[in-house]
Amino acid sequence: MSPTRRAVAAFTRLHGAEPSGVWSAPGRVNLIGEHTDYNDGFVLPFALPHRTAVAASARDDGRLRVATVGDDGVVQQAAPVLVADLEPGAVGGWAAYPAGVAWSLREQGLTGGADLVIAGDVPAGAGLSSSHALECAVALALLGLAGRAADDLPRIARWVQRAENDFVGAPTGLLDQTASLCCTEAHVLFLDVRSFEAEQVPFDAAEHGLEVLVIDTRASHSHTDGGYGARRAGCEEAASLLGVPALRDVDVDGLADALARLPEQLRPLVRHVVTENDRVLAAVELLRAGRLAELGPLLDASHASLRDDYQVSAPELDVAVDAAKAAGALGARMTGGGFGGSAIALVPVERHDEVVRRVLAAFAGRGWTTPRTFTAVPSAGAGRDH
Repeated sequence: MSPTRRAVAAFTRLHGAEPSGVWSAPGRVNLIGEHTDYNDGFVLPFALPHRTAVAASARDDGRLRVATVGDDGVVQQAAPVLVADLEPGAVGGWAAYPAGVAWSLREQGLTGGADLVIAGDVPAGAGLSSSHALECAVALALLGLAGRAADDLPRIARWVQRAENDFVGAPTGLLDQTASLCCTEAHVLFLDVRSFEAEQVPFDAAEHGLEVLVIDTRASHSHTDGGYGARRAGCEEAASLLGVPALRDVDVDGLADALARLPEQLRPLVRHVVTENDRVLAAVELLRAGRLAELGPLLDASHASLRDDYQVSAPELDVAVDAAKAAGALGARMTGGGFGGSAIALVPVERHDEVVRRVLAAFAGRGWTTPRTFTAVPSAGAGRDH
């Protein structure tokens, strides 16, 4: 049963009536461009077919009542809260994400209550942006219930970012929310995070005999721990020392000079961000020219940079990448914030079974949990289902 149908069925059981509407938002894969978003750089994500749905109806008492339903149909309900009383730290656990969105939208004049029932199939903890899929779906639901247009997607992305940063306490950039809201079917989203200039670049791997294989290592990660925030702070410190608004303003030609002006501990962070932005631009040129098979070396270089300079990979990610490449993948890299989560591999379709076999064998040989694999197909962004 789809997330939308599960959400509607659970809402009807719980509240005795069908919801006023259902909104959903997808998870995402970032083809390339990692940790560049909060440095005003370039990213290249696409939406997954996996989605989080929110069945919703308005309330007239100012209360937010949130429930989630699992694949087994079991419903978990969070304690009701008054939207007017929401403040950072007031709600914990999974319920902090929808509550944070309601808190952020309160500043935009949305003070009404709502009943929300959530269902989804975006793998949690896999680095595929399950939290942002949830937040974006809740944002569209609350806007829809209030009769507010949801046509300014960049603004909505920033409202969701505020919920994630200031309410939940995860210092993420704008990549994930924007991907969930703005991606379109059969395209990757080339986004300049500074200007929000966006281009939908055609991406049909199957037409070229290729696929993007996602390897969910099941090594869980979190953006609320210190590793992510420490790197973001390091990038901001480096930009300040270089006298630029953000590391986006350092180009490859000026990299050596910039590194020479920085303390040693900040150099690897800067080197990654600057070269990663350059890799995104190179990837876009290849895609515009229909040269998808040539993306492999860029993916490989991205992973090496994330592993060695940014130091956000994990043993499971490195093994997944190495095993995929040894089995015939044209290139592979970790995707998402790191410290666990998922890797992606650009795989000739005829090598799919062998790549999966080699990855599973590599994990089994180390006694690790069996990873989950699936082919990622660029899908539609967030919207109202009915």
